[in-house]
Amino acid sequence: MSPIENAKIKNIDHLGIVAGLIDEIGIVEIINEKLGIDPREKITAGILVKAILINGLGFVSRPLYLFSQFFDDKAIEVLLGKDVESDYINDDKIGRVMDKLYKYGLNNIFIEIVLSVIKKFEINTKYSHLDATSFHLHGEYKREKIKETEEELSKERPIIITKGYSRDHRPDLKQCILDLITSGDGDIPLFMRAGDGNEADKAVFGKILVEYRKQICFDSIMVCDSALYSQENIQLIQNLKWISRVPMTIKKAQELVQIVEIEEINAKEKERRESLNLDGYTWKSEIVTYGGIQQNWLIVESKKRKDSDLIKLENKLKKEKQKVDKLLKEIKKEEFETPEQARYKLKVINKKLKFHEIKEIKVFESKSKNNQTVYRMSGERNEKVEEMEIRKKEAGRFILATNLVGEEKLEPSEIIKAYKNQQSCERGFRFLKDPLFFTDSFFVENPERIETMLFLMSLCLLVYNLGQRQLRSELKRLKIGVKNQLGKLTMNPTLRWIFQCFQGIHFLHLDGINQIINLTSERHFILNCLPSFCQKYYFIS
Repeated sequence: MSPIENAKIKNIDHLGIVAGLIDEIGIVEIINEKLGIDPREKITAGILVKAILINGLGFVSRPLYLFSQFFDDKAIEVLLGKDVESDYINDDKIGRVMDKLYKYGLNNIFIEIVLSVIKKFEINTKYSHLDATSFHLHGEYKREKIKETEEELSKERPIIITKGYSRDHRPDLKQCILDLITSGDGDIPLFMRAGDGNEADKAVFGKILVEYRKQICFDSIMVCDSALYSQENIQLIQNLKWISRVPMTIKKAQELVQIVEIEEINAKEKERRESLNLDGYTWKSEIVTYGGIQQNWLIVESKKRKDSDLIKLENKLKKEKQKVDKLLKEIKKEEFETPEQARYKLKVINKKLKFHEIKEIKVFESKSKNNQTVYRMSGERNEKVEEMEIRKKEAGRFILATNLVGEEKLEPSEIIKAYKNQQSCERGFRFLKDPLFFTDSFFVENPERIETMLFLMSLCLLVYNLGQRQLRSELKRLKIGVKNQLGKLTMNPTLRWIFQCFQGIHFLHLDGINQIINLTSERHFILNCLPSFCQKYYFIS
């Protein structure tokens, strides 16, 4: 037999990085500690979860029912342990472990892992960002009922799969909700919660923050969009620190964006704001009491957004003008039985117009084709100048509110930067909904399993974002970049790009000797910038 026939070659690609990050966090040990180890098991719950996370971050869009096939061409003995075989990872084992995780408490395990990450990697938790997204599902899911009134978010029952407001633009499908809190430092997921498909953000966001504060033992300023801002919610979270956008449905907010004059800034201040990445932003603070809570409202104007809003406004005006001109021609031809009927029609039309109105010139008697007496109307188009001026004044403006006043008062620039980082959650949702990730919709029949899937997906996001944060931090410390897709040096590469750079790395076993093939000097450098546990999967002697 030739030496080539004796050789065993398996893929490892970027999966060693994923396995190393999981080891560095200690996910296997935490899950085994919580769920226990049965000596009769061929594979522990912790190792199985590690396998699921490796599969999830393999970016091959493999559903769970093809799970064991994922490892057929992988160096499973390197990634999961020499005693692990791919057929140990089967549907029955996955189902049992998922049920154990759910029974123990998904949030409890997730928080345990998060607290370990925060401590070990010194994650800055000054700001935490809350947002929600929906995942649509295929199937019947007959267990639908009105959600019971609950004072607490902690619940024994599974989530209810039902139709609701779809962020995926699939109102025809039932769905579930994922609420996520991430750190401002590296977008690290700090808290996850599965919710009913018809759950409203405004109804639960306040309760989520209270629950989060109970379980997480550090002080953090909570940042959220306007879904948080209601009298009930801000009273509920009055003992927390928060920043939120004020919805323009509030009368006081409408008044302020219209009447507040924002002063021009001098060249020095403009330069300072440019250095803070706030070029084109101006603002003015107002102390406001709303919902019985004293707050600092920051009326912000963004030049970039103002220019965009004014272009949109101009297009709306043009479109409505064309519509009104068309209506004028139609009205002129229309026949009415009475003058009152004509005037009522005009009133109905004007009610639907925002920036124009049709003014009656006269209603006059006329004869129809049948020689019957009818009434006709002539009118003219008038612009609502005052309404247009209001919209122009509002263009590019929004209001941020915070309960940090007095000694705890934040600088306006810090409030704006914190709110801009609300994209932290949105980036996480884009990652989770990527077609190459697990999937953007579920085919799991059991609601408890769906919650567990959301937990596992959130763990994948935690592993991915932590790896990306650590790599970027080390590159900045060394002041060295790596080549991006365009061949230019960058200190902020995405971990996905790094994963692509590691395609084509193989594990070779020949005559009792193990070797990693295709580990170039550039790949060596990247591995040295990642946590040390990543290196052991590639630096094999």
